[in-house]
Amino acid sequence: MSFDVAAVRAHFPALQAGVAHFDGPGGSQTPDVVAQAVAATLTSPIANRGRVTAAERAADDVVLAARQAVADLTGGVPGGVVFGRSATALTYEFSRVLAAGWGPGDEVVVTRLDHDANVRPWVQAAAARGAAVRWADFDPATGELDPATVGALLSPRTRLVAVTGASNLIGTRPDLPAITALAHAAGALTWVDGVHLTAHVPVDVAALGADFFTCSPYKFLGPHCGCLVVSPDLLGTLHPDKLAPSTDAVPERFELGTLPYELLAGTTAAVDFLAGIAGPEGDRRGRLAAALAQVEEHEDRLRERIEDGVRALPGLTLWSRAARRTPTLLFTFDGRDAADAYRFLAERGVNAPAGNFYALEASRHLGLGDTGGLRAGLAPYSDESDVDRLVAGLTAFLTAPRRSA
Repeated sequence: MSFDVAAVRAHFPALQAGVAHFDGPGGSQTPDVVAQAVAATLTSPIANRGRVTAAERAADDVVLAARQAVADLTGGVPGGVVFGRSATALTYEFSRVLAAGWGPGDEVVVTRLDHDANVRPWVQAAAARGAAVRWADFDPATGELDPATVGALLSPRTRLVAVTGASNLIGTRPDLPAITALAHAAGALTWVDGVHLTAHVPVDVAALGADFFTCSPYKFLGPHCGCLVVSPDLLGTLHPDKLAPSTDAVPERFELGTLPYELLAGTTAAVDFLAGIAGPEGDRRGRLAAALAQVEEHEDRLRERIEDGVRALPGLTLWSRAARRTPTLLFTFDGRDAADAYRFLAERGVNAPAGNFYALEASRHLGLGDTGGLRAGLAPYSDESDVDRLVAGLTAFLTAPRRSA
């Protein structure tokens, strides 16, 4: 079954405005079925979770369905899926729980390729406990993070290695199995930021070697919330601060307060929408793997079309160079501000924002300071027309007379 981008696009009311969206890495557009699931949950009888009243059962069913959906998407176990306000919030909360057992002489490894959400919580948690932080650098010329670079930082006192599944700035996909194997051999846990990765490729947390794996539904066509996938056995060894009356069951002990049932219903709908790309036959986990393989092939083809279209443009530098990468391209322009290109394209109905996108260490390591560049990210609903408009817009920007200050 081939990827039918027209059929996918038909489910996105936002696309009717005629804008070409390359802002998906910051948050994708939402299909109609997700919005309908959110609305139906908000307008149906619902209560705090339980199994006595119909309203209680409705809430409980929504949560259990969402746990199963995220488990199917990532290859995790439903009982190890924790929901939170965002992946950033979940990382902060767990950094405090994990760091409770750290002390002077312990070490944490972070990388300069990561979004700050997988850097700063660990740096701050380590500082609070007197632990040391070890920094793994990527090669700015290639965008690659060599597993050996991470391995050289490990010691018997390494408690955790935090690494991205894919850079949200330049798209680099590190060799996670190699990195996590080195971490585990040193006796360390691994925390993988899968927020950018999960939107573009099939994910299997066990194959990746991720002890902890975060993702965000609003990056893969769903609503704004965060997910953490962990082994239930590992979760059982962790004890967060919580309210006295709240349950000590896993994974609920980590979910503070009442869950946003409508957003969890939307998350399930987003996962079902992705699975539906592969058709109705087979189990959801298998359909998701097939669908995301189709998405990956579609997005990679469009990425190559962009790269071919801009390769000869004078004064443009493409920073997305790794051999394995998501369809996420970062551009800078000789003598021109990326923010000006952002505004120029926006006036022409092409949304490709500029900045460092919270990948602060990566932007600085590339020599781009805190400014970053212009980022163009593809999504399942992107098509050739969108790509051609982006290339035409960049061409016009680079050949247009510069505006006076």
